[in-house]
Formats: sequence, structure tokens, C-alpha cells
Amino acid sequence: MRIIASNVRKGNILEHEGQLYAVITAESFFPGKGTPTTQIDMRRISDGVKISLRYKTTENVERAFVEDKEHSFLYQDAEGYHFMNQENYEQILVSDDVIGDQAKFLQENMICILSMFDGKCVAIELPARVTLEIVETEPVTKGQTASSSYKPAILSNGARVMVPPHITAGIRIVVQTADGAYVERAKD
Repeated sequence: MRIIASNVRKGNILEHEGQLYAVITAESFFPGKGTPTTQIDMRRISDGVKISLRYKTTENVERAFVEDKEHSFLYQDAEGYHFMNQENYEQILVSDDVIGDQAKFLQENMICILSMFDGKCVAIELPARVTLEIVETEPVTKGQTASSSYKPAILSNGARVMVPPHITAGIRIVVQTADGAYVERAKD
């Protein structure tokens, strides 16, 4: 299926020179003068080699036909990450290189979308936000205001995030899975 380059998004699977690539980032540039372009950074699925290509925003690229299915995360072991299909309860093993740095946000029973190609998982999409607990953070410094400064904190999954000064250890917060940024205090 052919789509224009400006419609390519992170997580899409593209076909380039007979190989399948997972899109890591896709960014469009619109200069005041000249041709608008789209910069696409991709990882080859077969061996993990990363490439970067630049297209005109109206240029066509080949999107591979992949099947997106909901799976729930079960557990991780030495072999990789184990997921279960929500429809037929089949289990599938996903390797570390497919999940990448998103692994730190996986939680037991989390519903994820796995992109399948020829019976093999080639990409994963996590929920946009997760709720995690803060286990360690610096104490509030007197005179700090909530709007102007953030302080580092360590979450229950080991990830580091910058949070407002009023957030302390033991508080649950909502974090974006795409970049690990603080969103808000959890409502639970």
C-alpha cells in the first residue's frame, strides 16, 4: 500500500529495497522557501540496522501490510517478552530488539498492540500513558515554585523522570510512554 511520506508515523512498517523497516521517528520540515521534506529514521527488522531517509512530503513510500492485534503482556524471562492474544489465548514471544526502550513501561496484563508480519511480531505499540509510583525524589527546596522548576525522581520501574517540586515519594503519577515525560498526578 502506497502512502505519502508526510503521513508516515512512528511504529509504521515500511518496505524499502525489498526489506521491512520499523519507523523510529518521522518528522516533516516546512521551510519558508524550498520544498517541504519528511525525515524518516527506521530500523531494519531483519537485523536491526538503522537508516535515515529524506523524502519530499508528497513523495510516495511503500507501507507493508501488517496485521495489528491486541495482546496482553504476561511476563519477561531470559528468552524475551511473553504476550497472549486476546482472541484465541495463544502466547507469542517478542524479542528485546522489537520492544527496545519501551520495555521499562510494560506492566503485567497491559494491553498492547502487536504488529504481526508472517506470524512474527515486528513492532509494538504501548498505551499512550501509564500510571507509576515514585519511589525516590529530592526534598523540596524552599523558594522553589511549581511552575518554574522540576526535580528528578525515580519511578517504581527504575525509570527517571522530571516532576514538579510538590510531588514526593509514594505518590502515583501518569507518565507518557512515548518519551517518559510527566503528565499529571494520578487520580486514584
